[in-house]
Amino acid sequence: MLYLAYETHARLISPAREAASWALGAFGSAIEGADDAFLSNCRAAWELVERAGLTHVSPPFGIDSVPVGNREVPVTERDVLVTPFGTLRHFHKDTAVAQPRVLVVAPLSGHFATLLRNTVRTLLQDHDVFITDWHNARDVPLSAGRFGFDDYCTHLVRFLEEIGPGAHVVAVCQPCVQVLATTALMAQSGNPAVPRSMTLMAGPIDTRVNPTRVNALANEHDMTWFEANLISTVPWMHPGAGRRVYPGFVQLTAFMSMNLQRHIKAHLDLHGHLARGETERAHTIKTFYDEYFAVLDLAAEFYLETVDRVFQRALLARGDLVVAGVRIDPAAITRTALLTVEGERDDICSLGQTVAAHDLCSRLKPYRKRHHMQAGVGHYGVFSGRKWEGQIYPLVRNTILASE
Repeated sequence: MLYLAYETHARLISPAREAASWALGAFGSAIEGADDAFLSNCRAAWELVERAGLTHVSPPFGIDSVPVGNREVPVTERDVLVTPFGTLRHFHKDTAVAQPRVLVVAPLSGHFATLLRNTVRTLLQDHDVFITDWHNARDVPLSAGRFGFDDYCTHLVRFLEEIGPGAHVVAVCQPCVQVLATTALMAQSGNPAVPRSMTLMAGPIDTRVNPTRVNALANEHDMTWFEANLISTVPWMHPGAGRRVYPGFVQLTAFMSMNLQRHIKAHLDLHGHLARGETERAHTIKTFYDEYFAVLDLAAEFYLETVDRVFQRALLARGDLVVAGVRIDPAAITRTALLTVEGERDDICSLGQTVAAHDLCSRLKPYRKRHHMQAGVGHYGVFSGRKWEGQIYPLVRNTILASE
């Protein structure tokens, strides 16, 4: 019923969005730049109404070239390995310069991997970059089977094996737990593709430390409540019809409710910029929300198992996590360098939750460990923006280089 209600609402507001789009097409260019406050405000309002909806299709990465040394190098996206639930995507550069291979592990938490566009673009200057591009569960047929916490980890093993021995891994947010677990799993089995370095950025390794509002919400109810109230069935009109999912629009609603006033202010600012013809400022806000309002659904089993294992029981931190029938022992990691990064103002994954990985990797020599707390940034500032590019990225690059 939840998904059908959402679809019904989207269809009900569709005529208004189409009317606004028609008005923009018919009169927008004539009004643009006009010295009439009323008409300028009308045009701005039409554009906001036209944009009042979500998309369930991944935006493009749009990385056509990057600077390497003293020249601009073309970038081509290539699918290296494709499964029903995810694609290992390679950002191939037209250069003969050998660079460290890096797997960027994107979160599976309601948004597409393109949310890490800035992360990837920055890494590409000095590295051969791959990314986990997770698929929208509502587009995955039931015949593909389930996709749970263990399946996420086994996908990471397959992706690292496909890239080959000697790669490095950078995890952002939610998958820090899976990356640490996967690296330990590979170390325990002697897998030659175990990464040389592991960078964990703003991830919930131990959610018992300095709990955030997100952690509190995850512990307010038992798993029966989550399954009954947040899981829905994909309607018949989508390829994944019948699949049980945690809808992306529900996750987006939860994220927005945490900072509702900030999002309202951003859209009021957008209206003002559009009305005044401040196109550059308007473009910055629109670009952010184009990405933010592109949502994907999570397979129900992955969402529920993550809430249970990571946010409620903190199994990895307690030493009780089992993946693919193997009890995970981070102490088995002895050769993979570890860098953890946290943001001072992070209200999603607070200080102390990511650095907890250092205690778990108890047999890792001190010279292979490093922690960085970035002052003045929230969650997204850890992997995107000026401080990521100017202060955090150099540490990531040095960790990878020192591990080559």
